Formats: sequence, structure tokens, C-alpha cells
Amino acid sequence: MRVALVTGGTTGIGLAISRRLAAQGMHVIAASRRPAAVEGLESVALDVTDLPAVRRLFGGLARLDVLVNNAGLAGAMAWEEPDDALWGAILATNLTGTWACCQAALRLLPEGAGRIVNIASTLGLRGQADQPAYCAAKHGVIGLTRSLALALAPRGITVNAVCPDWVATDMARQRWAELDIDAATVAAGVPRGRLVTADEVADVVAFLAGPAGSGITGHALPVDGGGMVVP
Repeated sequence: MRVALVTGGTTGIGLAISRRLAAQGMHVIAASRRPAAVEGLESVALDVTDLPAVRRLFGGLARLDVLVNNAGLAGAMAWEEPDDALWGAILATNLTGTWACCQAALRLLPEGAGRIVNIASTLGLRGQADQPAYCAAKHGVIGLTRSLALALAPRGITVNAVCPDWVATDMARQRWAELDIDAATVAAGVPRGRLVTADEVADVVAFLAGPAGSGITGHALPVDGGGMVVP
């Protein structure tokens, strides 16, 4: 049985990914800072900003076929009022945590069949004025994806990034509250007229993690209902 590890795998997009991979017949390890019992998943505690803990967890695995780096943290900040702690936390969670998990997984991923999927964001492909740390981190995740894809190509291991736009998760709803908007307002700005669902993001991840995705590596795929097409 193939084994997948999904960081941030017990809530939101991560939970949808974990369930989708489990439905494909994988044994899924859902790693989270606040592990929760979810039927059909192995739930473990992991803070991806704790690099020794990352290395201990991966060091204890006997097998790993698919790594999905989904753990994330967002937060707005004003350029005129820098928040050093928030900047550090966002970079540590989204970028350094992704790097640490990728590095720790290298000895485990099988030649010719290993898969890494990094969850970036459409803000890794464009900018937003009040999200400097998140944009920097997610742009970094895409750069890391491209670099690692080239490094692992001789081993037949693929590395890709998936870039969702707004998805109705708790993190998104918190942001909407800060902006005094709601899901309907956000959906009105999407060409397809609705938000992308967590399950749709999970479907793309599952494709990249499966045999059909074997010819794709080093790419950043938007899952955004057409939002990146809008000038």
C-alpha cells in the first residue's frame, strides 16, 4: 500500500486532500499541530516550524510515497507598521516548513514513483499589497518546487505546486471578516461565478500524486475558477 503524508492534514484543504488520497487506497498520515481523530486516517502531531520534530517524524517512517506540504499560515500586515513576529511565523510555516519536510522525505521517496505536491497559492503567482509575508512565502514555495523538481528529475520523482485561490475554509473566513466581505462577494469576482471547493483542490493533488501525473514536474497549477486569466 502506498503511503502519503499530508501536513495540515486534518482541517480545511488538507483534510480534503487526506480523504481523497485515502479514497485512492493510500495509507494517509495526517500531520497537524492539533491532531484530530479522523476515520480512515492516521493522525499525528507535527509543527512544521519545529525542524528537529520534522526530522524525527520522517526519521521514524519506514515508507513514504507521497508528500503533500499543505500546512500554512496567512496574515495581513501594513508596510508602515511591520510585524516582525508575524513575518517570521508566516515564512517559517509556509516556506521553511515546506523545505524541511521535502528535505526529510528525500531518503524515503521511491525512485521512479515518488511524488511531492506543495500547496502554494495564487498569491504565489501575483502580489497583494497587504500580504507581503504570505506572497513572499508562497512565491518561495513555487521557486523551491522548481528547484527540487530539477534536482529529483534524475530519480524519477515529481515535484509540483498547486495554487488555489479563495476556498471557503476557516482561514479564508477569518480573512473575509477582516475585509468585511463574505463568500458571495468573493465569488462574484471569479469568472466561473463561484468559489473553488476544497475537494476540487484535492482532486488536482490526487492527479499529480497518481500514475497519470508522472509526466508533470516543476509546475505551479492554479486552481482558481479562471481568476488568474482576469487582467
